Amino acid sequence: MRKSYFQPLLKAAALACSLAMCVSLAACSSSSSSDSKDSSKSSANQIAGVTAKGKLGEKPTISFNTPMTVSDGSYVVLQKGDGATIEDGDRVCAQGIALNVKDGTELMDTWTKNTPDCSLKVDSSTLSSTYYNQIKGAKINTTIGFGVNDSDSSGYSYILAMTFVSKSKDLEKATGEEVKDVPANLPKVTRAKNGKPSIDMNGQGSVDSLISQTLIKGTGKELTDKNTVVVKYSGWLTDGTQFDSSWTKNTTLDADLYSGGQHSVITGWQKGLIGQTVGSQVLLVIPPDEAYGDKAQGSIPANSTLVFVIDILAAY
Repeated sequence: MRKSYFQPLLKAAALACSLAMCVSLAACSSSSSSDSKDSSKSSANQIAGVTAKGKLGEKPTISFNTPMTVSDGSYVVLQKGDGATIEDGDRVCAQGIALNVKDGTELMDTWTKNTPDCSLKVDSSTLSSTYYNQIKGAKINTTIGFGVNDSDSSGYSYILAMTFVSKSKDLEKATGEEVKDVPANLPKVTRAKNGKPSIDMNGQGSVDSLISQTLIKGTGKELTDKNTVVVKYSGWLTDGTQFDSSWTKNTTLDADLYSGGQHSVITGWQKGLIGQTVGSQVLLVIPPDEAYGDKAQGSIPANSTLVFVIDILAAY
């Protein structure tokens, strides 16, 4: 749940790429008119004169004559990988280098500290066609350079060289062991076959402190205050009124478990999900001071205690 009241994730094509976030291809696509499904594979969009050397799956040495120019939506396949084929819907972890096309200097590098970015999901609804068409069907350990022109104050033009180092599939619902000792006084959750939760408030009233109760215990990675989690969720007021559900919209949400991130959420989510594991389903009962406080938010009245059921599908 975002602080901007559950607005759907902005499509990548509408976002500009800052250097701090440029490894996250969901924030690095172009909205230029040349970025169409037909043009993304045309020779006109391929960057000439750029080469890469090095062992597959390791940091490549990239060379080109400077200065040069690149257009948004342009690309070059620098190394063809030898691993599994990347398919539609895969979550891909990538290492990246950003090289200034004016002088060849390195603007950003994830290899040195081994901090691959796993925010990239191969989905035509969230990636521009250039990224989607080039990444889908590539093999793990492939390196592709994309041309990017920053629209922020830096004004950099650069080649973003992405090496795809691993892939996985997000879960579709919580999968794990049902927790047997859930306190009897908490709201009662039942699930449809597809995992969509329903709730009986069971007399749940307002609370002064956060309740975080695991309902299904997943076996995936444990979440920390450095993670972004991918979730499905439903939210209710304590009178049983549902005010939002990603299940109804058939969407997922990326939520930062730290402050100041791109996918900001209320404090109750941050505190309540840290320490949980991927694959889990979690019941959160959140007091007003860790939700929206004394400010009404859409259909949520001021000073509301909020109840959520959250399925943790992935984390990066």
